[in-house]
Amino acid sequence: MKAGEDVRAEELFHIRGTAALVTGAASGIGLACAKVLAANGARVTLLDKDAAALEAALKAVAAGADVRGAVADVTQRAALNAAFDAAAGAYGRLDVVFANAGIGGGPGFLAIDGSRNEDYALERMPEERWNRVIAHHLNSVFLTIQAAARHMKPQGGGRIIVTTSIAALKTEAIIGAPYMAAKAGATHLVRQAALELARYNILVNAIAPGPFRTNISGGRLNDPAVRDFHARSSPLKRMAEPDEIMGLALFLASPAARYITGAQMVIDGGASLGLAD
Repeated sequence: MKAGEDVRAEELFHIRGTAALVTGAASGIGLACAKVLAANGARVTLLDKDAAALEAALKAVAAGADVRGAVADVTQRAALNAAFDAAAGAYGRLDVVFANAGIGGGPGFLAIDGSRNEDYALERMPEERWNRVIAHHLNSVFLTIQAAARHMKPQGGGRIIVTTSIAALKTEAIIGAPYMAAKAGATHLVRQAALELARYNILVNAIAPGPFRTNISGGRLNDPAVRDFHARSSPLKRMAEPDEIMGLALFLASPAARYITGAQMVIDGGASLGLAD
Protein backbone atom coordinates (compact mmCIF):
# COMPACT_ATOMS: atom_id res chain seq x y z
CA MET A 1 0.00 0.00 0.00
CA LYS A 2 1.33 3.46 -0.95
CA ALA A 3 0.98 6.39 1.43
CA GLY A 4 -2.47 7.96 1.09
CA GLU A 5 -3.74 5.23 -1.21
CA ASP A 6 -6.24 3.72 1.22
CA VAL A 7 -7.18 4.60 4.78
CA ARG A 8 -9.43 1.65 5.51
CA ALA A 9 -8.47 -0.27 8.64
CA GLU A 10 -8.16 -3.55 6.77
CA GLU A 11 -5.45 -1.99 4.59
CA LEU A 12 -3.69 0.06 7.26
CA PHE A 13 -3.32 -2.99 9.49
CA HIS A 14 -2.90 -5.60 6.75
CA ILE A 15 -0.34 -8.24 7.78
CA ARG A 16 -1.78 -11.28 6.02
CA GLY A 17 1.02 -13.52 4.75
CA THR A 18 3.66 -11.74 6.82
CA ALA A 19 6.32 -14.08 8.24
CA ALA A 20 6.82 -13.35 11.94
CA LEU A 21 8.76 -14.70 14.90
CA VAL A 22 8.01 -14.01 18.56
CA THR A 23 10.43 -14.88 21.36
CA GLY A 24 9.13 -15.68 24.83
CA ALA A 25 5.91 -16.71 23.10
CA ALA A 26 4.74 -19.48 25.41
CA SER A 27 2.82 -17.17 27.75
CA GLY A 28 1.99 -13.62 28.75
CA ILE A 29 2.81 -10.72 26.45
CA GLY A 30 4.66 -12.90 23.94
CA LEU A 31 1.71 -15.23 23.52
CA ALA A 32 -0.64 -12.25 23.15
CA CYS A 33 1.56 -10.85 20.37
CA ALA A 34 1.64 -14.22 18.61
CA LYS A 35 -2.13 -14.54 18.90
CA VAL A 36 -2.93 -11.17 17.34
CA LEU A 37 -0.45 -11.72 14.52
CA ALA A 38 -1.82 -15.18 13.71
CA ALA A 39 -5.45 -14.08 14.00
CA ASN A 40 -4.78 -11.43 11.36
CA GLY A 41 -3.22 -13.81 8.88
CA ALA A 42 0.48 -13.69 9.67
CA ARG A 43 2.54 -16.88 9.59
CA VAL A 44 4.10 -17.06 13.04
CA THR A 45 6.94 -18.92 14.70
CA LEU A 46 6.49 -19.07 18.47
CA LEU A 47 9.88 -19.40 20.15
CA ASP A 48 10.41 -20.25 23.80
CA LYS A 49 12.79 -22.30 25.91
CA ASP A 50 9.94 -24.09 27.73
CA ALA A 51 8.92 -26.90 25.38
CA ALA A 52 5.85 -27.97 27.36
CA ALA A 53 4.49 -24.44 27.69
CA LEU A 54 5.20 -23.84 24.01
CA GLU A 55 3.12 -26.86 23.00
CA ALA A 56 0.19 -25.51 25.01
CA ALA A 57 0.66 -22.04 23.51
CA LEU A 58 0.48 -23.37 19.96
CA LYS A 59 -2.91 -24.88 20.78
CA ALA A 60 -4.07 -21.55 22.24
CA VAL A 61 -3.44 -19.60 19.02
CA ALA A 62 -6.33 -19.01 16.61
CA ALA A 63 -7.72 -22.17 15.07
CA GLY A 64 -6.48 -22.73 11.53
CA ALA A 65 -3.63 -20.25 11.88
CA ASP A 66 -0.28 -20.91 10.21
CA VAL A 67 1.95 -21.28 13.26
CA ARG A 68 4.96 -23.34 14.24
CA GLY A 69 7.02 -23.74 17.40
CA ALA A 70 10.75 -23.47 18.05
CA VAL A 71 12.51 -24.33 21.29
CA ALA A 72 15.55 -22.14 22.01
CA ASP A 73 17.14 -20.08 24.76
CA VAL A 74 17.51 -16.45 23.62
CA THR A 75 20.78 -16.10 25.55
CA GLN A 76 22.43 -18.83 23.46
CA ARG A 77 23.62 -17.42 20.12
CA ALA A 78 23.98 -20.68 18.18
CA ALA A 79 20.59 -22.05 19.18
CA LEU A 80 18.88 -18.71 18.52
CA ASN A 81 20.47 -18.35 15.08
CA ALA A 82 19.45 -21.90 14.18
CA ALA A 83 15.85 -21.16 15.20
CA PHE A 84 15.82 -18.00 13.08
CA ASP A 85 17.26 -19.86 10.11
CA ALA A 86 14.61 -22.55 10.43
CA ALA A 87 11.81 -19.96 10.67
CA ALA A 88 13.04 -18.10 7.60
CA GLY A 89 13.44 -21.40 5.77
CA ALA A 90 9.91 -22.49 6.64
CA TYR A 91 8.27 -19.26 5.46
CA GLY A 92 10.73 -18.09 2.83
CA ARG A 93 11.53 -14.85 4.62
CA LEU A 94 11.29 -13.10 7.99
CA ASP A 95 9.32 -9.84 8.08
CA VAL A 96 8.53 -9.17 11.74
CA VAL A 97 10.38 -10.15 14.91
CA PHE A 98 9.18 -9.52 18.44
CA ALA A 99 12.05 -9.70 20.96
CA ASN A 100 9.99 -10.37 24.05
CA ALA A 101 11.66 -13.14 26.06
CA GLY A 102 12.79 -12.29 29.57
CA ILE A 103 12.87 -13.28 33.21
CA GLY A 104 11.81 -11.59 36.43
CA GLY A 105 13.95 -8.76 37.72
CA GLY A 106 13.81 -10.01 41.28
CA PRO A 107 13.07 -7.97 44.41
CA GLY A 108 14.46 -4.48 44.88
CA PHE A 109 15.81 -2.73 47.96
CA LEU A 110 12.27 -2.07 49.23
CA ALA A 111 9.46 -4.54 49.86
CA ILE A 112 5.93 -3.60 48.79
CA ASP A 113 5.16 -2.55 52.37
CA GLY A 114 7.94 0.04 52.19
CA SER A 115 10.36 -1.79 54.48
CA ARG A 116 14.04 -2.17 53.56
CA ASN A 117 14.93 -5.45 51.87
CA GLU A 118 18.54 -5.73 53.04
CA ASP A 119 19.10 -9.09 51.37
CA TYR A 120 18.74 -7.32 48.02
CA ALA A 121 20.89 -4.28 48.72
CA LEU A 122 23.38 -3.38 45.99
CA GLU A 123 26.43 -4.36 48.00
CA ARG A 124 25.00 -7.81 48.68
CA MET A 125 23.96 -8.60 45.13
CA PRO A 126 25.63 -11.76 43.77
CA GLU A 127 27.42 -11.29 40.48
CA GLU A 128 25.54 -14.30 39.12
CA ARG A 129 22.20 -12.56 39.64
CA TRP A 130 23.38 -9.40 37.88
CA ASN A 131 24.79 -11.37 34.94
CA ARG A 132 21.69 -13.54 34.57
CA VAL A 133 19.28 -10.59 34.37
CA ILE A 134 21.54 -8.66 31.98
CA ALA A 135 21.87 -11.77 29.80
CA HIS A 136 18.11 -12.23 29.52
CA HIS A 137 17.07 -8.60 29.08
CA LEU A 138 19.96 -6.91 27.27
CA ASN A 139 22.32 -9.46 25.73
CA SER A 140 19.38 -11.46 24.40
CA VAL A 141 17.93 -8.37 22.73
CA PHE A 142 21.27 -7.78 21.00
CA LEU A 143 21.41 -11.39 19.81
CA THR A 144 17.81 -11.25 18.58
CA ILE A 145 18.34 -8.00 16.67
CA GLN A 146 21.50 -9.50 15.16
CA ALA A 147 19.68 -12.64 14.03
CA ALA A 148 16.78 -10.64 12.60
CA ALA A 149 18.98 -8.17 10.73
CA ARG A 150 20.93 -10.99 9.14
CA HIS A 151 17.73 -12.13 7.41
CA MET A 152 16.05 -8.77 6.86
CA LYS A 153 18.92 -6.87 5.21
CA PRO A 154 19.14 -9.14 2.13
CA GLN A 155 15.35 -9.08 1.62
CA GLY A 156 15.16 -5.27 1.78
CA GLY A 157 13.37 -4.58 5.04
CA GLY A 158 11.53 -5.78 8.11
CA ARG A 159 10.25 -4.86 11.56
CA ILE A 160 11.91 -5.54 14.91
CA ILE A 161 9.86 -4.81 18.04
CA VAL A 162 11.53 -5.12 21.45
CA THR A 163 9.67 -5.47 24.74
CA THR A 164 11.34 -3.08 27.17
CA SER A 165 9.55 -1.68 30.24
CA ILE A 166 8.68 1.55 31.97
CA ALA A 167 11.63 0.50 34.14
CA ALA A 168 13.68 1.99 31.29
CA LEU A 169 12.16 5.38 32.05
CA LYS A 170 11.85 5.53 35.83
CA THR A 171 13.47 4.03 38.88
CA GLU A 172 11.53 1.51 40.93
CA ALA A 173 12.49 0.55 44.47
CA ILE A 174 10.67 -2.80 44.52
CA ILE A 175 12.44 -4.17 41.41
CA GLY A 176 16.07 -5.23 41.33
CA ALA A 177 18.76 -2.91 39.95
CA PRO A 178 19.91 -5.33 37.19
CA TYR A 179 16.46 -5.22 35.61
CA MET A 180 16.41 -1.43 35.61
CA ALA A 181 19.84 -1.22 34.00
CA ALA A 182 19.08 -3.91 31.41
CA LYS A 183 15.82 -2.31 30.29
CA ALA A 184 17.42 1.12 30.00
CA GLY A 185 20.23 -0.43 27.96
CA ALA A 186 17.77 -2.26 25.71
CA THR A 187 15.92 0.99 25.05
CA HIS A 188 19.07 2.76 23.87
CA LEU A 189 20.07 -0.30 21.84
CA VAL A 190 16.72 -0.05 20.03
CA ARG A 191 17.49 3.55 19.08
CA GLN A 192 21.01 2.70 17.95
CA ALA A 193 19.83 -0.25 15.89
CA ALA A 194 17.07 1.86 14.34
CA LEU A 195 19.66 4.42 13.28
CA GLU A 196 21.98 1.85 11.72
CA LEU A 197 19.32 -0.27 10.04
CA ALA A 198 17.19 2.54 8.59
CA ARG A 199 19.22 2.40 5.37
CA TYR A 200 17.95 -1.15 4.85
CA ASN A 201 14.30 -0.28 5.55
CA ILE A 202 14.37 -2.19 8.83
CA LEU A 203 12.27 -0.44 11.46
CA VAL A 204 13.25 -1.01 15.09
CA ASN A 205 10.89 0.03 17.88
CA ALA A 206 10.12 -0.80 21.47
CA ILE A 207 7.01 -1.45 23.53
CA ALA A 208 7.40 -0.39 27.16
CA PRO A 209 4.76 -2.14 29.29
CA GLY A 210 3.86 -1.14 32.79
CA PRO A 211 2.18 -3.51 35.25
CA PHE A 212 0.87 -6.45 33.21
CA ARG A 213 -0.38 -9.61 34.90
CA THR A 214 1.91 -12.31 33.51
CA ASN A 215 3.67 -15.41 34.84
CA ILE A 216 7.09 -13.76 34.99
CA SER A 217 8.96 -14.00 38.31
CA GLY A 218 7.37 -17.37 39.02
CA GLY A 219 3.86 -15.94 38.97
CA ARG A 220 4.65 -13.24 41.55
CA LEU A 221 2.39 -10.78 39.72
CA ASN A 222 -0.58 -13.01 40.50
CA ASP A 223 -0.05 -12.51 44.24
CA PRO A 224 -3.05 -10.46 45.50
CA ALA A 225 -0.79 -8.19 47.56
CA VAL A 226 1.46 -7.45 44.57
CA ARG A 227 -1.52 -6.88 42.30
CA ASP A 228 -3.05 -4.51 44.84
CA PHE A 229 0.23 -2.59 45.08
CA HIS A 230 0.40 -2.09 41.32
CA ALA A 231 -3.29 -1.21 41.12
CA ARG A 232 -2.84 1.49 43.75
CA SER A 233 0.18 2.83 41.87
CA SER A 234 -1.68 3.19 38.56
CA PRO A 235 -4.09 6.02 37.69
CA LEU A 236 -6.39 3.40 36.13
CA LYS A 237 -6.31 1.44 39.43
CA ARG A 238 -5.66 -1.95 37.91
CA MET A 239 -3.04 -4.12 36.28
CA ALA A 240 -3.31 -4.90 32.58
CA GLU A 241 -4.07 -8.29 31.12
CA PRO A 242 -1.67 -9.62 28.45
CA ASP A 243 -4.27 -9.30 25.68
CA GLU A 244 -4.25 -5.53 26.16
CA ILE A 245 -0.90 -5.43 24.34
CA MET A 246 -2.49 -6.72 21.13
CA GLY A 247 -3.54 -3.42 19.56
CA LEU A 248 -0.09 -1.85 19.91
CA ALA A 249 1.65 -5.02 18.73
CA LEU A 250 -0.51 -5.21 15.61
CA PHE A 251 0.04 -1.50 14.90
CA LEU A 252 3.83 -1.74 15.02
CA ALA A 253 3.84 -4.85 12.83
CA SER A 254 1.55 -3.29 10.23
CA PRO A 255 1.77 -0.74 7.38
CA ALA A 256 0.14 1.79 9.71
CA ALA A 257 3.53 2.16 11.44
CA ARG A 258 5.66 2.34 8.31
CA TYR A 259 7.21 5.73 9.22
CA ILE A 260 8.00 4.92 12.86
CA THR A 261 11.45 3.80 13.91
CA GLY A 262 13.58 4.29 17.02
CA ALA A 263 10.48 4.88 19.11
CA GLN A 264 9.51 3.45 22.47
CA MET A 265 5.77 3.32 23.06
CA VAL A 266 4.60 3.21 26.64
CA ILE A 267 1.56 1.13 27.56
CA ASP A 268 1.18 1.35 31.32
CA GLY A 269 -2.22 2.71 32.27
CA GLY A 270 -0.50 5.93 33.29
CA ALA A 271 1.70 4.25 35.90
CA SER A 272 4.77 6.22 34.83
CA LEU A 273 2.92 9.50 35.36
CA GLY A 274 2.77 9.16 39.12
CA LEU A 275 0.01 8.70 41.68
CA ALA A 276 -3.54 9.89 41.03
CA ASP A 277 -6.77 9.87 43.01
